[in-house]
Amino acid sequence: MSTSTAATVGTAGSTLASGASGAARAERKRRVRRRRTVTAVLAALIVLVFAATLMVGRTFYPPGDVAAVILGQDVPGASFTVGRLRLPRAVLAVAAGLCFGLAGVTFQTMLRNPLASPDIIGISSGAGAAATFAIVVLSLGGTGVSVFAIAAGLAVSLIVYALAFKRGTAGTRLILIGIGIAAMLDSVTAYVLDRAAQWDLQEAMRWLTGSLNGAGWGDAVPVAAALLAIGPLLLWTSPDVDALRLGDETAAALGVRVDRTRLVASTGAVGLIAFAIAATGPIAFVAFLSGPIAARILGPNGSLLVPAALVGALLVLVADLCGQFAFGTRYPVGVVTGVLGAPYLVYLIVRTNRAGGSL
Repeated sequence: MSTSTAATVGTAGSTLASGASGAARAERKRRVRRRRTVTAVLAALIVLVFAATLMVGRTFYPPGDVAAVILGQDVPGASFTVGRLRLPRAVLAVAAGLCFGLAGVTFQTMLRNPLASPDIIGISSGAGAAATFAIVVLSLGGTGVSVFAIAAGLAVSLIVYALAFKRGTAGTRLILIGIGIAAMLDSVTAYVLDRAAQWDLQEAMRWLTGSLNGAGWGDAVPVAAALLAIGPLLLWTSPDVDALRLGDETAAALGVRVDRTRLVASTGAVGLIAFAIAATGPIAFVAFLSGPIAARILGPNGSLLVPAALVGALLVLVADLCGQFAFGTRYPVGVVTGVLGAPYLVYLIVRTNRAGGSL
């Protein structure tokens, strides 16, 4: 090969490499712009629905009155209705939705399976069984029920993790064990409810359905505090959790401490779920739906924690608003999310089966 030919080939190779590098940079910029746009749109929608939740009801209050109440001014009628009834309910909806979305997508990413959400693997069932026992058998309420629900959620997660551990934790094994544990706990809940007095039965069923009715600042503040304490921890571990998508061996080769990452992320996610469930009850399928919806909007690349959290908050707000005013009667928020989530669960299982995959 002559010197001129070699120079021409080298120049062409450099041009191709430069073009490929430029295309890669352009694609990264496009993904970043899309992520920022989607995040901004989701945040804006949350603000709009949050405002609508404060304004709409048996009495409509204009935005000026709502803003005045939020700023601490005394507005006849609105100060009580908005400040003490609607505002804590809306804040709890946002905080609980953020918790459900963050925790759900953490489990799904870490275990590389869209079925790996707290609704499926027994955490919600454990909290529900404990709360039912506290209400019906121990005649507790308020803080007592919340403590039982939080403790049971943490305990069930440890039991499922311990039973699934065998030279590591395989996602499929953990999901199947979690489904089995959830079935047993649901049976315990049904047994306790079958022997409950009428008043206790109504209270337990309201809690098990997942509801924001009667929410006050005593419910919203602990959930918001847990979110502020645990949320940054999950965001800090998100790069390592994302690396687990590639498999434990590949993640370890990239420098990720797999067991420590899984322990920290699992503990944080369970903590968020436990506090949210303790305040609202197990609002069905929010943790399950948030991650897949965020992934469908953004694509599979990049961390889904923040988008999934925003989707969770938006789902709870919209479902609660629809449950109150979209039908002839009022429904708890968990009924609306259950109607949305159950068909998607069936669709996901059918699609996985047709593709020849496994859970």
